[in-house]
Amino acid sequence: MGGELKYEIAQNAYIKLVLHALKHKTAAVNGVLAGRLVTSTDGSHTVQVSDAVPLFHSQIALLPSLEIALIQIEEYYGAQDMGIVGYFHANERFDDAELSNVAKNIGDHIYRNFSQAAVILLDNQKLKSLPKGKDRSPVMQLYTKDASKNWKLSGSDGSSQLTIKEPSANVVLLDYIASEKWQDIVDFDDHLDDISKDWLNPELFK
Repeated sequence: MGGELKYEIAQNAYIKLVLHALKHKTAAVNGVLAGRLVTSTDGSHTVQVSDAVPLFHSQIALLPSLEIALIQIEEYYGAQDMGIVGYFHANERFDDAELSNVAKNIGDHIYRNFSQAAVILLDNQKLKSLPKGKDRSPVMQLYTKDASKNWKLSGSDGSSQLTIKEPSANVVLLDYIASEKWQDIVDFDDHLDDISKDWLNPELFK
C-alpha cells in the first residue's frame, strides 16, 4: 500500500467517544470505530471513521461480553457497507498515558480482521487544556502497527495522521461538555443491563 495511511474521524463519532470517557471519569472505558477504507484518485488511502460505539465502563476485558458486542456491531454496520476499523481506549487514571495490554489485545483482535486498524487513546492532558485554547486537533493519540507488528504511537504526538472531518468539532465538544451531554451516553454495558437502552445512541445529537 503506497503512501502514508491517514485516519479521519467524523465529528459525532469523536464526540461520542469523549463523552463516554467523561461519563465514567474514574473508570477505564473503551469503544470501537466503524467505517471503511477509502482510496482517493491520487492513490492515497484514508480510513474514514463514520461512527463509534461506546462499549464498556466496567470489566472492560471481559471476553464473552466483548464478543457479543462485536458480533452485533459487525452485523449492524456490515449492512451499511462498513466494518469495525479500530478501537478506542481511555485509561482509568488521568495521568496514565500508556497503551495498556487490554487495549493492545483488543486492538490485535480487530487488526486480524482489518489490517489497517488503529487504536486511539484518549489524551487527558489535551482534553483538560481544551477550554483554554483554540486547538482543532483531536484530544486523542493514534497508534498503528509498525513493521514488527507492535502498536506504535504515530508521528511525534500521534495526532499527525489523525484528523477530525469537521474542523469545529472541539468547539461543539466543549458546548456538549458545558451542558453535561455526557449524561445521555449509552454504552454496551448499559444495554446489557437494560436492553431497552440503545447502544447506537440515536437520540444523542438530536
